Parts: sequence; C-alpha cells; structure tokens
Amino acid sequence: MLKLGIIGTGWISSSFVEAAHMTKQYRLEAVFSRSLASGLSFSEDYAEVSLYEDLDEFLTHDLDIIYIASPNAIHFSQAKAAILAGKNIIVEKPAFSNPTELSEIIALAEEEKVLFFEAARNIHETSFEIINNFLANKTVIGADFTYSKYSSKMPALLRGELPNKFNPKFSGGLLADLGVYLLYAAIYWFGKPEDAHYDAVVLPSGVDIAGIGSLDYKNFKVAIKCAGNLTSYLPSEIYTTDGTLILDGVNAIKKAKFVKFDGGTENIKITAAKHNLYDEALHFAEILNTANTMSSQYLYKDLQSLAKDVAATSYTMRQSAGIHFTADKD
Repeated sequence: MLKLGIIGTGWISSSFVEAAHMTKQYRLEAVFSRSLASGLSFSEDYAEVSLYEDLDEFLTHDLDIIYIASPNAIHFSQAKAAILAGKNIIVEKPAFSNPTELSEIIALAEEEKVLFFEAARNIHETSFEIINNFLANKTVIGADFTYSKYSSKMPALLRGELPNKFNPKFSGGLLADLGVYLLYAAIYWFGKPEDAHYDAVVLPSGVDIAGIGSLDYKNFKVAIKCAGNLTSYLPSEIYTTDGTLILDGVNAIKKAKFVKFDGGTENIKITAAKHNLYDEALHFAEILNTANTMSSQYLYKDLQSLAKDVAATSYTMRQSAGIHFTADKD
C-alpha cells in the first residue's frame, strides 16, 4: 500500500484520492494546505490523516508518493522540495510553467533516485489505448481536436477579478489547461510536430481565454481548439486514408466511430473507466511498485520523453501568440 500525501485541496485532489483508493494501491496519509480549515474539510471522509500548514513539516512525514495540485506556478518549488525530501511525486498537469523547469525536475528526480509523473490522465485511459491500437494500421492525414468548456472562474473574471486560472503570475490560460489534453493526445498518437503555432484570444492580463492552434507534421496538420469562455459540443476527428475516426473527446473517451469513404461505419467498443482518474492512478502505482524492472524503466522514460515534447510544443505555441508567464522570466 502506497502512503499518499496531497498538496492542494481543490476538487481535482479530491478526485485523485477517490480514484487512488479505488485502485486499492494507495492510502491517504497526509495533507498540506495553507489553510487548516481547508485541510480539515478535505480529509473529513478519511480516517487518521495528518494535516499540515507548514510544507517543511509535511515533507518529514513518511510518504511514498505526493500528489501536487496547487496553482501551476507553485508546482516547481513544491516539486523540488518534495524530491529533495526523497519523495516520489505526481504533479497535476501542466506539471510546470515551461520546459526549463520540467527538465530541471526530471534531472533532479533522477539524481535523487525518485520518480516524477505528470498527471495527464488521458494518455493512461484504457479507451485512449484502444484508439491508439485502432490507428496502428492507418495512415493519418490530419486531425481536428476540440476541448472547450465554460470555466467556473468566468463569473469572477467578468466581475473584474483575476482568478489564478487567467493570471500569468500563476501560469494560467487555456492552452496551459484544457489545451494540455489536446497536446498530449496529438503527440502520443502522432509524435512531436515539426512546428506549432497558436492564434489566441488574449486577455488584458496577458494569457489566453481561447485559441486555435496548428501542429505541423511532415505530411499533415492537426488543428486544436480550446476555450474557457464557452462550451463546445463538437466531436474530435482523426482523418486517415481509409476514412474518418470520430471521437466524443480526447479524454474520458466513451464513444468512437470510424466512417469509411464508402459510407460504411465501424463502431469501436470502448471500455468505460471506473473513474476518470482510475487508470492514471493505477498506472502510476504499477510503475512505482515495479520500478526496478526493465519494462517499468522503459515506460517511465517514455512518459518523461512525452512530457518534454508536450512542454516544448506548448511553449512554442505560447511564444507564437505572445503569451509570457512570470515564471518564464524567473
């Protein structure tokens, strides 16, 4: 049983703990929050959980793995402190503000002989691998991925406030939120693009509230669309020389259909996950529990390589749109 610690008490942390417990591979042991009241509220459904308001004290707790889901810009300093304390870490996507931070954490984790995972849940889902296997004998000639959802922080933004989600100080914006799922899907399925661009709707704060990106491959392009000021019900599509694969999304995929050029259709059987974060939590536990095996070491390296490609592509897209985080200057 992996002893689990949590940094950050938002809904995503609650969801991860729920999924982690469902796998029967983890037990919540400790929670760090800047507010003791938040920590108490977060842990009230779990027995014998230690609460901390001081990060250094939290990091002395006997833990196998720490899940970090604080605001994006704080991930780096907290991850570094956790690694130096000898803890394995899972960092909610986007793990870090830029490729420089990511590379430093990967190198530090290797030096300290602990593991770092970016919590990009969609690439761990069984349904995602089903699509990957379906595409194995297809020639891709393009794709159109969409993930746009009206943000719970929009009312505050419209009132003139500046939530972390839309603040460059906290490495916010939609490309660094919903866009991460789109980039992981494209790069996992098609590889790292040769170039990438992003045409964004930029807020006065300097980060994007919506945008349309282009990933440029040798023989095709992938369009990605993300937004937080609207909700889209469009499917995502992958175009091949045999027909079009229609997906109800690129994460938590529940429906997939392949429409051939002659009009014939093939419904792809999708195995629904027990919980949106279940496959991810189980996957990380399996790697941690078998870290000394060659198969887990190869898989771990593949995940690091994929994280680097996603971070580099996202950074290139941000720069093309003139979006700069405070952390980029630091």
